Amino acid sequence: MAAKDSKRNPGRWLTLLAGTILACALAVGQAEAKMDWLQKGKDLFKKSSTTSTVPTVGTLTNSEIGSGLKEALRVGTERVVASLGRTDGFYADPDVRIPLPKSLETVKSVLDQAGMSSLLDDLHLKLNRAAEEATPKAKDLFWKSIEEMTLDDVNAIYNGPNDGATRYFQKKMTPELAAEMRPIVENSLFQVGAIQAYDRVMVKYRTMPFVPDIKANLSDHVINKGIEGIFHYLAKEEAAIRQNPAKRTTELLRKVFGK
Repeated sequence: MAAKDSKRNPGRWLTLLAGTILACALAVGQAEAKMDWLQKGKDLFKKSSTTSTVPTVGTLTNSEIGSGLKEALRVGTERVVASLGRTDGFYADPDVRIPLPKSLETVKSVLDQAGMSSLLDDLHLKLNRAAEEATPKAKDLFWKSIEEMTLDDVNAIYNGPNDGATRYFQKKMTPELAAEMRPIVENSLFQVGAIQAYDRVMVKYRTMPFVPDIKANLSDHVINKGIEGIFHYLAKEEAAIRQNPAKRTTELLRKVFGK
């Protein structure tokens, strides 16, 4: 029938043929477009899967930044405690070695003249041994204080100096931390023989004529100097975590500090 119509009306046949060809071309074009978008989608997925997903600073919430800073302090404290809380951790390190209290300088001078300086040397060693003994036991106190940090000034700390979190923590928490460390340090002073060494020094000193009465608070001295030593190295650990990717040993640290 179509053949008869084509013979009778060739123009109509040509119109139908052109329409059929156009429809086929459109169908092919649409199929090619779909394939093109599908390929682009695959390429985009492949690219995104090989690109770092660490968020930029702008995508981090205050809560994430605060948690990251606390994590840095916890990890840093763990490392510092392991380093200082062992034999010679304080005593063999000139940066944090605990000196004799200044109030004992006169005592040292008097006993040096009497040839008894070894008594002060023994006391000096035992004060450092007390700090080394107390440091591991104080780790939980440090972690507790870290957890009590608020989100106040979090952005300033995060974008501040490399030891910003440590110094903020030190300023805010030291009084409370020192109070909680007191019984630990006092027990350590007794356990390592520092109290007994101090008593021997003072007995000898008081036998000397015309010497002024002197007293030293060993607990306060070891607490203050011990905390200073811990924060000294904690600041270094924080700086290392901020600057050195190898020091970011947890996923949270990598997320927050992986700029």
